[in-house]
Amino acid sequence: MAGLSFCGNNVTKNAYSVDTGMLNNGCFVDALNLVPHVFLLFITFPILFIGWGSQSSKVQIHHNTWLHFPGHNLRWILTFTLLFVHVCEIAEGIVSNNFLPCFSMDTNHLHLFMPAFMGFIAATTSVVYYHNIETSNFPKLLLALFIYWVLAFITKSIKLWKFAEYGVGVLHLRFCITALLVVLYGLLMAVEINVIRVRRYVFFANPQKVKPPEDLQDLGVRFLQPFVNLLSKATYWWMNPLIIGAHKRPIELKKIGKLPIAMRALTNYLKLKDAYEDQRNAEDPEKAPSIWRSMYRAFGRPILLSSTFRYLADLLGFAGPLCIYGIVEHLNKKPVKEGSVYFMSSNELLQNTSVLAVLLFLALVLQRTFLQASYYVTIETGINLRGALLAMIYNKILRLSTSNMSMGEMTLGQINNLVAIETNQLMWFLFLCPNLWAMPVQIVMGVILLYYLLGTSALIGASVIVLLAPVQYLIATKLADTQKSTLDQSTERLKKTTEILKGIKLLKLYAWENIFCDSVEDTRGKELTSLRTFALYTSMSIFMNAAIPIAAVLVTFVSHALINKSKPSSSEAFAALALFHILVTPLFLLSTVVRFAVKAMVSLIPLYPVQVNGGFFTWGSNLSTLSDINICIPTGQLTMIVGQVGCGKSSLLLAMLGEMQTLSGKVYWSNKNRYSVGYATQKSWLLNATVEDNITFGSPFNKQRYKTVIDACSLQPDVDLLPFGDQTEIGERGINLSGGQRQRICVARALYQNTNIVFLDDPFSALDIHLSDHLMQEGILKFLQDDKRTVVLVTHKLQYLIHADWIIAMKDGSVLREGTLKDIQTHDVELYEHWKTLMNRQDQELEKIDNCQTALERKTLRRAFYSREAKNQVDDDEEGEMHCQHCISYKLSSIPWRVCWQYLSSGGFLMVFLMVFSKLLKHSVMVAIDYWLVYLTPTMCLCGVLLFIILCGAGIALCLITSLTVEFLGLSAATNLHHNLLNKIIHAPIRFFDVTPLGQILNRFSADTNIIDQHIPPTLESLTRSTLLCLSAIGVIAFVTPSFLIALIPLAVSFYFIQKYFRVASKDLQDLDDSTQLPLLCHFSETAEGLTTIRAFRHESRFKQKMLELTDTNNTAYLFLSAANRWLEVRTDYLGAVIVLTAAVASIWSSGKNLPSSMVGLGLTYALTVTNYLNWVVRNLADLEVQMAAVKKVNSFLSTESENYEGSMDTTQVPEDWPQHGEIKIQDLCVRYDPLLKPVLKHVNAYINPGQKVGICGRTGSGKSSLSLAFFNMVDVFEGRIIIDGIDICKLPLQTLRSRLSIILQDPVLFSGSIRFNLDPERTCTDDRLWEALEIAQLKNMVKALSGGLDAVVTEGGENFSVGQRQLFCLARAFVRKSSILIMDEATASIDMATENVLQKVVMTAFADRTVVTIAHLVSSILEAEQVLVFSAGQLVECDSAVNLLAQQDSLFSVLVRTHK
Repeated sequence: MAGLSFCGNNVTKNAYSVDTGMLNNGCFVDALNLVPHVFLLFITFPILFIGWGSQSSKVQIHHNTWLHFPGHNLRWILTFTLLFVHVCEIAEGIVSNNFLPCFSMDTNHLHLFMPAFMGFIAATTSVVYYHNIETSNFPKLLLALFIYWVLAFITKSIKLWKFAEYGVGVLHLRFCITALLVVLYGLLMAVEINVIRVRRYVFFANPQKVKPPEDLQDLGVRFLQPFVNLLSKATYWWMNPLIIGAHKRPIELKKIGKLPIAMRALTNYLKLKDAYEDQRNAEDPEKAPSIWRSMYRAFGRPILLSSTFRYLADLLGFAGPLCIYGIVEHLNKKPVKEGSVYFMSSNELLQNTSVLAVLLFLALVLQRTFLQASYYVTIETGINLRGALLAMIYNKILRLSTSNMSMGEMTLGQINNLVAIETNQLMWFLFLCPNLWAMPVQIVMGVILLYYLLGTSALIGASVIVLLAPVQYLIATKLADTQKSTLDQSTERLKKTTEILKGIKLLKLYAWENIFCDSVEDTRGKELTSLRTFALYTSMSIFMNAAIPIAAVLVTFVSHALINKSKPSSSEAFAALALFHILVTPLFLLSTVVRFAVKAMVSLIPLYPVQVNGGFFTWGSNLSTLSDINICIPTGQLTMIVGQVGCGKSSLLLAMLGEMQTLSGKVYWSNKNRYSVGYATQKSWLLNATVEDNITFGSPFNKQRYKTVIDACSLQPDVDLLPFGDQTEIGERGINLSGGQRQRICVARALYQNTNIVFLDDPFSALDIHLSDHLMQEGILKFLQDDKRTVVLVTHKLQYLIHADWIIAMKDGSVLREGTLKDIQTHDVELYEHWKTLMNRQDQELEKIDNCQTALERKTLRRAFYSREAKNQVDDDEEGEMHCQHCISYKLSSIPWRVCWQYLSSGGFLMVFLMVFSKLLKHSVMVAIDYWLVYLTPTMCLCGVLLFIILCGAGIALCLITSLTVEFLGLSAATNLHHNLLNKIIHAPIRFFDVTPLGQILNRFSADTNIIDQHIPPTLESLTRSTLLCLSAIGVIAFVTPSFLIALIPLAVSFYFIQKYFRVASKDLQDLDDSTQLPLLCHFSETAEGLTTIRAFRHESRFKQKMLELTDTNNTAYLFLSAANRWLEVRTDYLGAVIVLTAAVASIWSSGKNLPSSMVGLGLTYALTVTNYLNWVVRNLADLEVQMAAVKKVNSFLSTESENYEGSMDTTQVPEDWPQHGEIKIQDLCVRYDPLLKPVLKHVNAYINPGQKVGICGRTGSGKSSLSLAFFNMVDVFEGRIIIDGIDICKLPLQTLRSRLSIILQDPVLFSGSIRFNLDPERTCTDDRLWEALEIAQLKNMVKALSGGLDAVVTEGGENFSVGQRQLFCLARAFVRKSSILIMDEATASIDMATENVLQKVVMTAFADRTVVTIAHLVSSILEAEQVLVFSAGQLVECDSAVNLLAQQDSLFSVLVRTHK
């Protein structure tokens, strides 16, 4: 065995001879090259040791990311290049040493590779040293590096000079490497000189002081990617503390901090806006600028950088197949020994299998680094673009006219679509953009290499891929169309579900839940049809992606056998196989990118056409809503606008605010640009914020003023009920308030603002008379009038007209009369007398009012809150318990396998078996196909070819079967889960809806159902495919080279920890992304709904600022999530590269043990696939963990108990016309809402004669409403019974009981559809009967005037009708069902006095022969009742006629009536 010696010891010639001069001895020159490296190591090691020791004293969080020195990135790039060249130099030296002949006294020539090895160590040390000096901001120590570069440059130049002198030129690899090193050392020397020039740290009198970037001075900025060094950027090393720390404590918003300034929405909005405005041409101002050009100007540079990274990654991707070719080709070839020092060419070096293995590893590492860099740059740019577009859209929304919203030109759905979908599509298009021009190059390169390897047959195989690409594009297009159709059906289903949940009480009382449930199921059926088509196309897409490489390989090798009549070599076969795998990805993605490009172009269409809306008094049509308006609002006085429902009172306010289009005339304000106006809309609008924030609305907090406003609006008792007082969050995410409470908060907001003008649009509509009176006296007359503020009040409460300084009476969209009350009394006696009649009636009501509505609201709030609190306490306990576990054993986070099994079992056991079996069989066949190539290439016999064709055919068929089984398993699970969920929810007791927030239930039907429908199946398919591919690859490598298993253990441990840490961090960041997106969407919706209020208050800038903050918060979470994904992929890619290196080294070592080269090719081809699929295993695991939460939430609702619909009596035992008389017996009745709660009715006994008119009254909480629910068996009757016409209602099936009674509720509920559907969903009535009901409800003329009559459209919630009209429709609905018993639960609360008066008479006549039970909203409404039931504290205390009870001075009924006298 050869010994070790620096210069070697040749027997024929002394290696150390310097007879011809020192520099003419190659060994001496190589020794001279060692000097700079030793110098650097000697100087830097002590400094580094001291530097690392003092590192702990640094306290600034971002101190180690300050980049002080110019040329930072260039230095890192040059150093990395230097390291690579040193690796090549080491390899060349070692291989050259092996080419030397072996004589007995000869030794290894260390000088051929030792200086290169020391150069590698020195280069590594230089970059570590530089990084520490830079972060310490001590540039004087860089002088050592400058000296090193100078010395290295000089010594390498001497070596190059001597090579040239002795005729060693560019054909020799060593000469090329030395020349490269001279250039690199020269460039690094130039970088160092530039640092001296800029920082003046040496040779200059005044050193340059540098401040850190502004972002790094702000400790809130935690996203450090733009500021860290190049190595940390490439490997996302700066993410380590966050991802590892997530295992101990969950990642919260404050942990991810703020975005750097350059990435904030405002910065990017201004950048995009400037690029957009720069295109405006002074010569042609009408020409709209191009948004695409604007996007290119604003964000083009990073996209070009990303494309460059992508090109480099794609070119390096071909190194894999080429290295496999080289390794298999040269595996058993031994080098020929030469005499003297050997100078090899680059070709000879690349024939060394060990060198090829190292190059393959380095190429993979570089390729993956460039690929992830490309992904990151495009994602960051996409996020910046999204922030800019969101700001643009928001500004556009703030300029929308109210008519755009009210006439349906722009809906909330469209706005949400723009924000949530369209901007994301543009962002993803940008992400896929580099693929658009990188992929054609990749395809062309791949085909050229295939032709080089296999000739014409390769082109035939590639043509299969190219010919099938249009089919892939067609499938992708169909997939997009089907997805759109599915989205439409999903939206329709969700709309119907929302209506059901909002009107669930009415549906249960009318026994219509099954009708509406069937309606949802019909829509779900259409949605499932679309989903089946979607699943089919998805399966076809997956099938094509998996089957194309098999088909291409089959065609290639069969055509090669037929055309060439010769077998391809193993090296050619497996290099071609690897190339085919590379080619499929760009062709598959190309169709996706084209589809996204089309979608992105469509997405841009709605963003930028600017609609100019003048001031025309119309809602967007040529017909004027308001006409001949000539009014004057007196300054500092109270103006009231009165008139019947629908006469244009609210429109007049909006016209003055500039929210309507003007056909003629103009609105003049006292100053040119109107100031802020305090405005309370009729339909109350609240923010998802605290009560205090809703009232102060961005104004400074003034305690005294705030308290006065709270008292004026009678809000203190309501605030006291809330869990955190006025700091409680209200709105969809908080406590849901009643209409009256919401209305008073809106009025309080208008009062609190320090504005000269206040517009109040019917603030009393949802308040009882007592509260209205208090608000009028304390809020308007005292608080506003004392400040001499101009108040415009729209109202139906005519008793307040005496307080008005100016009155405007409206009729049919025009001003009927205006002036003071005295003026109208003098000039329009008829109108005044009409008002007087109504005022007298209202005054009587005010005297006799039973002040129960407000108290009832508070009781409802208390009940809703405390029942929810009890529920929440359980949740909190669980959450607290989980939080404790989270802190102590957060690392135990794992995949919810039990939930996974529940999901799979929902799809059916047969489908699960088919999926598992077909997947295993498919991957076994895939391995068999590739394994057969090992035996096929040496023989190429006919039988072998036929078997190969059969295996390929089976593989293609199994690809289709597996993709279909997974998709249809998911579809089956989605179908069953939604069906079970809908039936459970719709048949749940009414108590469930009291304690469960609507938003929570809706989330199960929207977001969670969408995840189950469309996201879980592809994730499951991808996870199983990538896992089985990785396992089969590792199995094949282990089979080829068993020694690989030894290296697999540390690799498996590394993989386990990487995925373990990533999954926890990814889940937290995914949750943060989701939780920060919701407030952003809510803010856009809130703004669109409250446009008039925001603009009236002139609070646009505050809302813009909040939008920018919410956008930045969401973008921060998304950026961190993206960086975490890159962190994972870089590590799994590097791990994959190590697996490839290990497999290659193991194969080379095993080649001496008669291992066929074809088997080595098989092992390496499979090792390359691991690199692609390893990160997908982890990503899909993390995604599945998040998505399975949706299944868990749905399953939690499936445990809800349903109402007992059966009853103990059979339907056949109940007479068809029951109840025919309307006789009601209440015997010892005890009722409670829940077994855990106290009874609300105790031992009630009463008898109601057939056809009797009965009134029920009592103080708040006395049990009136509970009795009405007991008639319908909606509450728990745990003792006693109610007998109607001889039948105990508790024994009846619920459907039968509720379908035979009628009720009119206080809140009017209408459903989208037609008027006919709203009156008679069961479709059992004739048109005549419906018209009769409408006539009784005084709606006949109005409905006849509508296009379609009974089939006229009712929009969602009946929004195209006024509140009063909606209540009239509800009355008509009750009349349609001709039941002998009618229950009226405060049914006339929302109707003006004149209409109520008429309706009371109608009820008395239309229901003269029927039993009518009225729960009193006003005591006066039951003064003529034949029997009055008076309740107190859940007990019936009085039961007699109203006349008899009034005659008894000490009766509770008399007290209730006298209370307000």
